[in-house]
Amino acid sequence: MAHRHAHGPRSIDRLAYQSGMRGWNPVFKTVLAVGTLVLCLAADRPAVSAAVILALAALQKGKGKLPLRAYFGLLLVPLAFLLLGGAAVACDVSAVPVGDWQVRLSWFYVCVSADSIRFAAALVLKALGAVSAMYLLAFTTTACELVDVLRHAHLPPLLCELMYLIYRFVFVLLDMYGRMWQAAGARLGWRDFRTSCRSFGGTAGNLFVLALRRSRVYADAMTARGYDGDLRFLEEEKPVHGIQIVGMLLFWAALAALAVL
Repeated sequence: MAHRHAHGPRSIDRLAYQSGMRGWNPVFKTVLAVGTLVLCLAADRPAVSAAVILALAALQKGKGKLPLRAYFGLLLVPLAFLLLGGAAVACDVSAVPVGDWQVRLSWFYVCVSADSIRFAAALVLKALGAVSAMYLLAFTTTACELVDVLRHAHLPPLLCELMYLIYRFVFVLLDMYGRMWQAAGARLGWRDFRTSCRSFGGTAGNLFVLALRRSRVYADAMTARGYDGDLRFLEEEKPVHGIQIVGMLLFWAALAALAVL
């Protein structure tokens, strides 16, 4: 199965439908992802965070049939923000030189110590492990299944429906914006900065008007199909196998053992 390395909600939604773990029970996948997330954060050990990242990458590759290159490419997006945050945590500003390394600027010093670097690295690794746990859920579970899981967790039905409708409407907005961007480009609307600003303003205004119009059309279509305020999906029976539960418990036990070593 071929996967194109792309980012954004379209690619994530496509990966969820194409995943080899698409047939797994969504409640089980939610428990596995959330439990792993809690263990990763509660352990607060770099070894546990690294084990979570590597184990979930292997699971995505082995069971999800997702190429590692595409998986780690998608991890680069949050990693860029985490590295910037880690750099801010590792650095300190002082009026006098402190720490192991200092950079003198106009009237202050940017100081870094070995302890702060280790702390920042552990923090970035822990956050990346948490992201990996959430990626396990996002890359293998469709939006309608997540809504069903939240509904079974007794989240207010109105909130579940709004989450799903807003998520789906993002694709509608992306499609409309893509067409308007291409139309503006065909008319040389992006040839320079001034023209680009004018084109951007016109595109944003038109997008707002078209979004309101399209939302009314979709509301009428839902009413015509018998929508009475309760959005329901056809749920496919996906049993939980014993080997899956055993594997999850063994994985959690291994993480707990790493945490206490």
